[in-house]
Amino acid sequence: MTLAAVLMDMDGTLVDTEPYWIATEFELAERHGGTWSQEHALNLVGNDLLESGRYIREHMGIDLEPAEIVEELLDGVVARVEHEVPWRPGARELLLELSEAGVPCALVTMSYRRFVDPVLRRLPRDTFAAVVTGDVVTQGKPHPEPYRRAAADLGVAPGECLAIEDSNTGARSAVAAGCPVLCVPHHVPVLAGPGRVFADSLVDIGLETLRELRVSARDGMRPPE
Repeated sequence: MTLAAVLMDMDGTLVDTEPYWIATEFELAERHGGTWSQEHALNLVGNDLLESGRYIREHMGIDLEPAEIVEELLDGVVARVEHEVPWRPGARELLLELSEAGVPCALVTMSYRRFVDPVLRRLPRDTFAAVVTGDVVTQGKPHPEPYRRAAADLGVAPGECLAIEDSNTGARSAVAAGCPVLCVPHHVPVLAGPGRVFADSLVDIGLETLRELRVSARDGMRPPE
């Protein structure tokens, strides 16, 4: 069973940084006299950062441009991740097994590179053969561009890969790109649908299991129109 590559989301999948984002959002609201809620925060999970900035401007009620909001959020979250990277259970172990087996991996995240770099520095060099971040794509998740770009950067067809995601937004992006996707929900629910298979966590999931899951997800995908 072919598995040409694994394309992994970061926030909520590789690392549990969503609480960092949420705490920083509440700090932003307090600093600028806005209002915020946990419900609003969870609505942003998996989203493109500029789109999140636009949402925050509207719903938090602060007078900052979306790009300014993003930069302030990044300042707060980068400071937290520099102090401690909260790894998701089983994620690093899976990446190590894939590396030892010679299966190329790509990181596909809507976070910007300056947030991603502190995480990458805590992984073995060349863990990811490609890195696609939110500041290098024209259209972020749920658009298919991020996953299409990751597969292209690795020189493989999307359908020969397996994406790993924790959010419905990310799963939509992967499936739209033609990638079967393993959904590991964490902070927000992920809807069932064609091209999606599910696991409770990445603990004890290895290469052979990923191969089987890719086939199951691929067999459930709708043919391209």
